[in-house]
Amino acid sequence: MVFSAAELATILSTLPDPAFVLTRSGRCAGIFGGRDARHPHEGGIVEGRSLGDVLTQRKTAWFLAQVEIALTTRMLQVVEYQLADTDMLAPKGEDAAPPVWFEGRIQALDFRVDGEEAVLWVATNISERHELEQRLLTQSRVDPLTGLWNRRKFDDVANQELERARRYAEPVSLLILDIDHFKAINDTHGHQTGDAVLIEIAAILRCGTRASDCVARWGGEEFAILMPETDGVEAARAADNIRAAVEVNLFACGMPVTVSVGISAFRAGADDLDDLIRRADDALYRAKAAGRNRIDLAA
Repeated sequence: MVFSAAELATILSTLPDPAFVLTRSGRCAGIFGGRDARHPHEGGIVEGRSLGDVLTQRKTAWFLAQVEIALTTRMLQVVEYQLADTDMLAPKGEDAAPPVWFEGRIQALDFRVDGEEAVLWVATNISERHELEQRLLTQSRVDPLTGLWNRRKFDDVANQELERARRYAEPVSLLILDIDHFKAINDTHGHQTGDAVLIEIAAILRCGTRASDCVARWGGEEFAILMPETDGVEAARAADNIRAAVEVNLFACGMPVTVSVGISAFRAGADDLDDLIRRADDALYRAKAAGRNRIDLAA
């Protein structure tokens, strides 16, 4: 079946997602579809105007780069991107709209538009999907009880930091903390009280560390802190400050709570992450064996 020009125009206008014809220079030569009012598209981009008329220089450059890739490769390009009020040149109202995430599908056209090579850019609003993906990603990396990073996230960050330490010859230290006699707290006051203690310990660790430190619940009553750009002496000082803060804290359970801490400093020529952990764990064992409520720095 052959459609008339009017029929084709009607079909294109009913597309739920907007399709933009963008030339190599960034001019919007046409817009089709976008009928799904639940998902607004790039509202500032209108037919006949250039991207640079409505978007910031930085965002315009990004769009033009994607157009160039599609024209050069002649292959379908699929990208995800965010558009926020701060990406627009138009004055912002008092009630700023939340950022919107899109999936762009970009395909080079086989004909020129007003003398220029051009692409068809179909923009699909994926904000709901993106929010769900980010929420699931966070859940996979965060300990649900304490809100600290979990072991998986810690390992990812630690491996990156150790690689950076090797490259730039910077110090890195690891602290492993264990709550002393935690079983007695659970046995005496119940697991809900034990959970409350874990949450309070996590709060103390947040206050006693820097934004650059990676603080994680290691598992059970153990916690780990990776401290970039920190040598063993500095890490031992920080560990003892944390130990002292726990010792004087008035916990909701009404029992005194203390921690023991093992510390290891990264040896670039000898350690990988497993070695760093093993040495800190050995130091923790020595701190426990020496009477608890103390720190031990691995040699």
